[in-house]
Amino acid sequence: MSEIYDIGYRHYEGPRLGRAHAVRALITQNLRSIFGLGRRARSKLMPFLLAASMLLLPVVSIAMMAMLGRNDIGYTNYPVIMQAVIAIFLASQSPTITAPDLRFKVLPLYLSRPVSTLDYVAAKVVAMATALFALVALPLTVMYAGELLVDPPGPPHTKEYVAGLVTALLLALLLSTFGLALASFTPRRGLGVASVIAVYLLASAVSTVLFATFESMGRADVAQWAWLVNPFFLVDSVQSWLFGTTPANGYTYPAGVFSALLLAALLGLSLTAFILRYRKAASR
Repeated sequence: MSEIYDIGYRHYEGPRLGRAHAVRALITQNLRSIFGLGRRARSKLMPFLLAASMLLLPVVSIAMMAMLGRNDIGYTNYPVIMQAVIAIFLASQSPTITAPDLRFKVLPLYLSRPVSTLDYVAAKVVAMATALFALVALPLTVMYAGELLVDPPGPPHTKEYVAGLVTALLLALLLSTFGLALASFTPRRGLGVASVIAVYLLASAVSTVLFATFESMGRADVAQWAWLVNPFFLVDSVQSWLFGTTPANGYTYPAGVFSALLLAALLGLSLTAFILRYRKAASR
């Protein structure tokens, strides 16, 4: 004998906010997860500690500028100098917004409607790119504001500051797509952290070793290509081409157009891999 139970279910009759609102909500949620907002204090420790360490160099630079009266702040090479901190931030926070979706298999629920796989992936990339851009752009802005306040001899380095912001944006896009794509191949956060930091260390070591090897062989024309293995030097090469700034590696890079094409290719490949990974996970 069957029975019907009244569980009090009522149809939703409120406003339909639509797909765009859902994407914005996902971006906000991912940003909060990256910085540990709304979570335990331990989750906030790593991102805010790394963000604070990024401000040490600007503070020291402003203090030295005020004491010595010298206007030699390096806006354009700042990301290269701080690449280890940026890489640790990427490695530690990328799995934060990829691992839970894969571990708890909630993608089919998110992608039921109206959000598509592209929307979901784009929200994560935008959130991580925004966090990385803020991580680099905020110290640059502090340095520029300090330069304007101290007002040392000579004109302010406005062009270098703008070049630094463009570099921060390009670097944020490249690192976010690559880091998220790499971290998404495992549902375990620890493995995701290890994979991202291992690839960075490998790229940095290979770049240095290849350059030293070809340089010792007298092949400087080939050695300059080795720098592009490291994503930080790759973006710095594009910056040097666009703005005519001094290379942060102290040497030279290949023609800037090749660096720009390589940067675009890596962005496309990383984004494609990320999308395909989430489509596969959502179909299970």
